[in-house]
Amino acid sequence: MNFHNASFKAAYGTSSQLPASENPEISFAGRSNVGKSSLLNKLMYRKSLAKVSQTPGKTATINFYDVDGYDFVDLPGYGYAKVAKSEKGRWSDLIEGYFNQDRNFALVVSLIDIRHDPSALDIHMVNFLLEADLPFAIALTKADKLSKQQIAKQRAAIRKALAIPRDREVPMIVTSSESGTGIDELRTLIARYAMNA
Repeated sequence: MNFHNASFKAAYGTSSQLPASENPEISFAGRSNVGKSSLLNKLMYRKSLAKVSQTPGKTATINFYDVDGYDFVDLPGYGYAKVAKSEKGRWSDLIEGYFNQDRNFALVVSLIDIRHDPSALDIHMVNFLLEADLPFAIALTKADKLSKQQIAKQRAAIRKALAIPRDREVPMIVTSSESGTGIDELRTLIARYAMNA
C-alpha cells in the first residue's frame, strides 16, 4: 500500500448519507483531542490533508480518504464536554450508524492518549469492537510527552484497564505524530489487514 498516494474523498454528516462500501475500510476512532487528524496526516505523509483543529470536537462528519485504493475513514471524536447535547447525540448516531452498516471493515484503529488512563468511553468503544468481533488495533497517541519508563508503565496499565481477553489478538502500538514513533509499525499493520480484507 502506497501511503503517499492519498487524497480527500468525501465527508458525510449523517450515516444515512454513507455510500455502499466499495473498498476495504480502515477506520479511526477516538476521543476528541486524542490526535486523530495529526496521526492520519502523519500516516499519509501530509501536513494538512486531515484538518487539525485547535478546538477539540471539530470533526463533526465522517471523512473518507482514498489511500492507494483503500478507504481511510475518520470518525468524529467522541466525549468532548463543551459540545451541545444535540451535537453529541448526532456524533454517536454517526459512529453507531457507521458501524451498524454492512461495510468492508478491514481494520478499526482505536486511538487512546497514552498519558491518561482509558476513559469510560474508550473502554466502551473497545468493548463494542470486541463484541462486534471487528478486527481492531489500539494506537496509543502522544508518546513523545512521556519518558520510556512512563510509556512502558502506561502501556501495561492501559492494557489491563481495557481487559482485552488473552485469546484475542489486538495489537497495541505506541505512536507519536510529533516524533514519528510507531508510525511505520502502524503503516505495516494497516497494510497487512487491508490486503487480507
